[in-house]
Amino acid sequence: MVRPAGRRKEILESFIRHVAEYGYERTNLGDIAKELGMSKGTIVHHFGTKAQMLCELEENYMNHQLDAVRSMWERLAKPQERIAAIVFASAILQVVARDATVASQREVVQLADDPGMQEVRKLRRELQRMTEEELRRGIDEGLFRPVDVEVVSLQLWGSVQWMWVWFQPGGRHTPEAIGSTFVDVLLGGLLVDRFGLSALSDPNGEVATVVRETFAADAAK
Repeated sequence: MVRPAGRRKEILESFIRHVAEYGYERTNLGDIAKELGMSKGTIVHHFGTKAQMLCELEENYMNHQLDAVRSMWERLAKPQERIAAIVFASAILQVVARDATVASQREVVQLADDPGMQEVRKLRRELQRMTEEELRRGIDEGLFRPVDVEVVSLQLWGSVQWMWVWFQPGGRHTPEAIGSTFVDVLLGGLLVDRFGLSALSDPNGEVATVVRETFAADAAK
């Protein structure tokens, strides 16, 4: 039987919103069914279990993030530009994909040992591998100071992935302004020559513009 794509998308969007607002454990499929005017059985028909819905949420989010980063890097060739793009992208995702970002990042603990999250862990490792590769390239080319690449990568991802806790869309700080500060601090500690740092961290500069345009193009599809 062909499942109506519209209903399935609607269910998943509601699930993502509930996880973002209440957390995975407090998200109830019965509440989602009531909100959407359907039976809980309809949700189970489309997705199976709540755990399978979380897995799909995480896989979709990580694939979207990886695709976006690869698109940005096609336009940004230098290691420092690519690292800056990751930071700006992580900040801007707090607005352009707010619910999915919060839902994914607040439930990262669910990924630790769950066998069903194997693909998600693989995608996360790929994003970290790409980051570490650019850090190493920057060191090899004499652009970055010699640092522990794994630790710096963990520092980067650890900082941006907790942004959902304190960032307020529509608040005093725009995501671009936050991204600018993060880039300034992170690359300021990495670059051997800081002459181009202000351009890299400029919220209206080339890197931030490439990130915004990438997300805008994706949203228009």
